[in-house]
Amino acid sequence: EHTSSRLEPGSPYEWPGHSLDLFSYPEHYRDDIESVYIPHGVIMNRIERLAHYIKDDFGDNNIMVLCVLKGGYKFCADLVEFIKVLGHNSDKYLETRVEFIRLKSYLNDQSTEELHIIGSQDLSFLRGKVCLNNFFAIVDTGKTMKALLKHVETFEPKMVKVYFRDLNHICVISETGKLKYKI
Repeated sequence: EHTSSRLEPGSPYEWPGHSLDLFSYPEHYRDDIESVYIPHGVIMNRIERLAHYIKDDFGDNNIMVLCVLKGGYKFCADLVEFIKVLGHNSDKYLETRVEFIRLKSYLNDQSTEELHIIGSQDLSFLRGKVCLNNFFAIVDTGKTMKALLKHVETFEPKMVKVYFRDLNHICVISETGKLKYKI
């Protein structure tokens, strides 16, 4: 039976995930991942549902999408595409503009106390706008998100909402994978 050494006995999260044999993924990742927690199809369905929520939440407001690079690009593209499809199929089009920002707050798989904004620290284009932030990773400690939101708020946007996702499948990284990608 597959078990993960990272989890405490009795933890509600001790389910090991789906077997890798059930999914397609690049073969060069075979030793890097243990299992799939959430399959890609479920994630895409959830992104489509988020687009519906966004359309409801933002009403007639145009939105400024702040895409957190590099990992947030695919989620951002998928989400904006679903928003556009919803707009084409309804009487209420939600105009979106995408801007990019890059953050660094992790070293390997450990959260650090510092948030480094790479690229434009001047987010004055958000002033008075409705802002949608998308994060590339599952929120771990929340420190990166809190630090970015604090920074964004200094530019006085009209409203801020946060949405996030990760890889095509959400997987458990193996010890081999952690060592392979260690900085």
